[in-house]
Amino acid sequence: MTEAAAELSLLETIDSPKDLRELDLAELEQLAGEIRTKIISTVAKNGGHLAPSLGVVELTLALHYVFNTPKDQLIWDVGHQCYAHKLITGRRHTFHTLRQAQGISGFPKRAESEYDTIETGHSSTSISFGLGLAAAKAIQGDPSKVITVIGDGSMTAGLAFEGLNHAGDLHKNLIVILNDNEMSISANVGALSSFLSRKLSSKTMRRLKDQIEEGLKLCSVGENLLSVLRKSEDSLKVFFTPGMLFEAFKFEYIGPIPGHDLPALLETLENVRDSSNGPVLIHVLTTKGKGYAPAEQTPGDYHGVGPFSIADGKPLPTSGPPSYTSVFGKTLCTIAETDKRVAAITAAMPAGTGLTEFSKRFPERFFDVGIAEQHAVTFAAGLALAGLRPVLAVYSSFMQRALDQVIHDVCLPNLPVIFALDRAGVVGDDGPTHHGVFDISFLRFIPGLTLMAPKDENELRHLLHTAVNHNGPCAIRYPRGSGEGVPTDEELRLLPVGKGELLRKGSDILIIPVGNRVYPAMQAAEGLAKLGVEATVINPRFIKPLDIELISHWAKQCGRVLTVEDNAKKGGFGSAVLQMLHELHLIIPVRSLGYGDKFIEQAPQQVLWKDAGIDATGIIKAALELMQR
Repeated sequence: MTEAAAELSLLETIDSPKDLRELDLAELEQLAGEIRTKIISTVAKNGGHLAPSLGVVELTLALHYVFNTPKDQLIWDVGHQCYAHKLITGRRHTFHTLRQAQGISGFPKRAESEYDTIETGHSSTSISFGLGLAAAKAIQGDPSKVITVIGDGSMTAGLAFEGLNHAGDLHKNLIVILNDNEMSISANVGALSSFLSRKLSSKTMRRLKDQIEEGLKLCSVGENLLSVLRKSEDSLKVFFTPGMLFEAFKFEYIGPIPGHDLPALLETLENVRDSSNGPVLIHVLTTKGKGYAPAEQTPGDYHGVGPFSIADGKPLPTSGPPSYTSVFGKTLCTIAETDKRVAAITAAMPAGTGLTEFSKRFPERFFDVGIAEQHAVTFAAGLALAGLRPVLAVYSSFMQRALDQVIHDVCLPNLPVIFALDRAGVVGDDGPTHHGVFDISFLRFIPGLTLMAPKDENELRHLLHTAVNHNGPCAIRYPRGSGEGVPTDEELRLLPVGKGELLRKGSDILIIPVGNRVYPAMQAAEGLAKLGVEATVINPRFIKPLDIELISHWAKQCGRVLTVEDNAKKGGFGSAVLQMLHELHLIIPVRSLGYGDKFIEQAPQQVLWKDAGIDATGIIKAALELMQR
């Protein structure tokens, strides 16, 4: 290293993994500390996935140090642990823009770097991706490596095991790193989690081995048996550790190894790089939130965070109404107090979906199924089949993973399962993998499914109560973030299914906004009135079934219809209104506002709403254009 470079921090000298490979061990360990400091300071300002990225700093350095990336291709499962990866692959100069509008993504993104093999934002896909790459390289005669990094939480999803099963059969040169920190987003659940527990794979194993050795030394033939035992140590390890599971899939199992011990990581990865033939799984033990005490102590709280104080780890103060998520969680508890049929299900996200309180108050009716949305839906169907009223709380974008189960296992038999779709619409800084802008489109075509969207937190309470008491499948979509700040009724009431709400009467144009677009539409109507345009505004409440009588009446009265939704336009709410008017043989000009035929990048929600023209100003503009004003 030059004298000038020595005056800089090590991180400032790293523009690619080639620079990384010039460092010695002591410098690598220093660099790990600098990277952690950079991640903490940036996430404290911008928000982001703190604990996952802190947990894989040494592993990231070791992978890029040993393997010839990007020719050797690295895949991060989910991708929320890729911050160190981004810092050492040419993006340290732009790292301050992490998750900001026009900035770098919080997830791998091929448009950003040749080192980002594939976009990942949902879990458990890496093994299948990697196996496809490895199979293609074999066909093409390419000797380069494919390495996937998958967390133990992601191993609860069936897709990961489908990939393992096929990889063992194909016997391609695939390297799978199992990043075992005993955490997905919240604490891991399930039999697999217990099997992968480091208590079994490290301490218990060593204790058992020590006890056997001591016992054999006391026997007259002990030394001979002990020699055999030592020679068969690999077999013993496989039998008593998770290696037994992965060896059954025809993987060579290595580990567990300490994930923050750079010498151990480098030695293991070099051995695998130089000698592997066929699929290999390396079991690495890491600490989620490593290097930042608050995140180490409660890693679930620091999985995904907003801006916070580095000194104490506390979120920066915010003000405003309670979130839709918290209102949902409290309302479900209220309903469950008197309705013993109500059960709650989450796919590894009790805190994120507002079910923490429910899990404490009604533990016998709470189920965390792990990262397994497909199973969650069919499991809910089983509960409903026995007479319960299961409520599956899941982010809209993650609901995409279980569409077949919704159709085949819930809606075909017409079972009363309630899907609470949190984060419907754009979510902001997590970007295209997490925006919930397709749920209206992929749910409204399903026969028998009732689809609802509340205009505010008070209406959310009543629609949830209505859904629980409806004899059929229901889905309620509601957005990320704070409610409108309206007072909430103490008594819950049933809303008539398929009936909308007339909010404002006018004769010039009918505006039909869905869910969180109702209040901007009302603001737009007030603005239009000042321009001499009188708008009728209907809150449909129900995307399916539509209130045909109410909408068609005012469509004929006004002669122009403008729909507004926080969803893709194709197949969305506007499409439903157009189809309804067509079937009624009503020839009325209709314009639909929503998102175009493209994936939406990250930016604050308000910016995205403005860009799509679905804020109050955009609605006014569209209304005037529709009226040719």
